[in-house]
Amino acid sequence: MSTTVAPISILLVDDSALVRQGVRSVITLEPENDIHVVGEAGTIKDAITMAKELQPDIILLDIRLPDGSGLDAATDILRVAPKCRILILTSFTNDELVYNAVIAGVHGYLMKELDPSGLIKAIRDTAAGRSVLTPDVTSRVLRMIRSGGNSDATGELALLSAQERKVLALVAEGFTNKEVGQQLNLSENTVKNYLVSVFGKLKVKRRSQAAAMFVQATQNTN
Repeated sequence: MSTTVAPISILLVDDSALVRQGVRSVITLEPENDIHVVGEAGTIKDAITMAKELQPDIILLDIRLPDGSGLDAATDILRVAPKCRILILTSFTNDELVYNAVIAGVHGYLMKELDPSGLIKAIRDTAAGRSVLTPDVTSRVLRMIRSGGNSDATGELALLSAQERKVLALVAEGFTNKEVGQQLNLSENTVKNYLVSVFGKLKVKRRSQAAAMFVQATQNTN
């Protein structure tokens, strides 16, 4: 007996109707038909309203919008749609901007120069629970970490148990909860419980934030 998997629901947030149309076309042309665009917004205000109403799996969010910053919007969106995962899709980037996006809790940061197949893969990886960063974006995050970042990261990491550190190390490598469990011979629910404890000790709400702190602490000790 086969089971039907619900398609990944997407909310597009960009002030350019042309960009939204282009992304929608890329998704629509995907032959597996496992990703559906359920809404579009051109402002932060509309994005928050639609996120609350639609509760999409993923939001593709631009950094610069007419009524404010996408990073500020991310915080408000996650408040009304806490299960949503946010992928930044933008033309704007610098080391500080990328680092702040990760710390704000977004689940991935992509450049609009990304090819269509890369975008589809990023959406699927994000839906599967992985954090998505292109190589260039990863190098920017690491540069910010090496230059200072959050100086409290090493001390806060010391609060974690040995098993919590093992779990977080795998999360920082991009593994899903299920994959972490397979690596450590733990149930997926046990991994979730460990992460709840990790988030509490590190005073963060998102796995991307915890992962960034782990990478920073690792860099500081090398």
